[in-house]
Amino acid sequence: MTLPKQNLAARRDVLAGGALAVPAILRGAPDSKPIRVGLVGCGGRGTGAAAQALKADDYSELVAMADIDIDRINDSIERLKKAAGPKVKVEDSGKFFGLDAYRKVIESGVDVVLLATPPGFRPLHLRAAIEAGKHVFCEKPVAVDAPGVRSVLESAKLAREKKVSLVSGFCWRYANQIKETMSRVRGGGIGNMVAYYATYYTSPVKPMPPASERPEGMSDVEWQIRNWYNFTWLSGDGLVEQAVHSVDKIGWAMGDAPPESCVATGGRQIPAHGGNIFDHFQINYLYPDGVRAFLGCRQIAGCHNENSDYILGTKGVCLIGRGPNPRITGDNKWAFEGQKYDMYQAEHDALFASIRKGGPLNDGVWMATSSMLAIMGRMAAYTGQQITWEQALNSQQRLGPDPVEWTGSFVHEPLALPGVTKFI
Repeated sequence: MTLPKQNLAARRDVLAGGALAVPAILRGAPDSKPIRVGLVGCGGRGTGAAAQALKADDYSELVAMADIDIDRINDSIERLKKAAGPKVKVEDSGKFFGLDAYRKVIESGVDVVLLATPPGFRPLHLRAAIEAGKHVFCEKPVAVDAPGVRSVLESAKLAREKKVSLVSGFCWRYANQIKETMSRVRGGGIGNMVAYYATYYTSPVKPMPPASERPEGMSDVEWQIRNWYNFTWLSGDGLVEQAVHSVDKIGWAMGDAPPESCVATGGRQIPAHGGNIFDHFQINYLYPDGVRAFLGCRQIAGCHNENSDYILGTKGVCLIGRGPNPRITGDNKWAFEGQKYDMYQAEHDALFASIRKGGPLNDGVWMATSSMLAIMGRMAAYTGQQITWEQALNSQQRLGPDPVEWTGSFVHEPLALPGVTKFI
């Protein structure tokens, strides 16, 4: 399978404010028709996305919510009422919980669906929303394995056919300072690109509790979903779930053209307690003409933390991070000096403006490409093998159970052993 052609072009407290919102001129045209919003996944990310959706349009309103627990829905509602007040219009009939709750939100009459569950569910939820003709905000990553990526590509094509918007949660693509930076890099500001080095060194995100804390009688599937970050079939691993932001910037700088191959190292330093994700990776991507991209990521406490991008060219170096603003040194010195806008809010402003103006946005191909780029790096690290892009994209490995049943048993893949774990 090959990707269709396309144009080359630490999580926040989403309710506490931050950078300025996008200027009103970039938001939806005035219109009194309500845009009804449904939220699938009511954790911190989902609650933040809903707050941003309600802020993005004067007449957006939240009317339906889904999660595995009713308590999470009610907690999210209370937080959202503080941020958006009367725009939160979720009655008891609009609260759905359980693994099939996403479908009930889609069927409730909403216009827009916000997808913010663990990534392992993303392809299924996205397909259902697009088939129903809904506009979608889809958090990153969009899948955890190659079959999921291929499904997302099909959904993106269907979204174009149905003329509905599909906006990605790869927030850096909506950061005005990074958009200007990438435009300069892609436009020759550092000459010909030679290499890209990205870092995402941070602390553990959601540490796995020991098995002794598992309640008696709780099923494998429920235990894993409640600790979703620690299982590859649900999170994709820390590389795919978190450091994928850095991977996305690499893809962006490369014009979203896939690499030829990659090799990688990685492993688990701190106790996994039954989970199966690595806590550190080093990925080496090979692009045409010998251009290399390197990514180092780690989730271990007490270590050097850094989230930066070093883009090396024949006429200069671009640095993102390690300072307040992106900058270029070399023949074409430059530093961003403008006003930064809230990139998280900008995603939703763009989505709702596209709905009001009837000009659908579709981030589908590049959001799938970036997710696949991270999955490819994980494949190389887990197996210890050199993996080509075509191998990765056409992999037949499905990580999760099918179907997913709340009370079901599921023995997940063991923690990978490079040189022993096989590529599928």
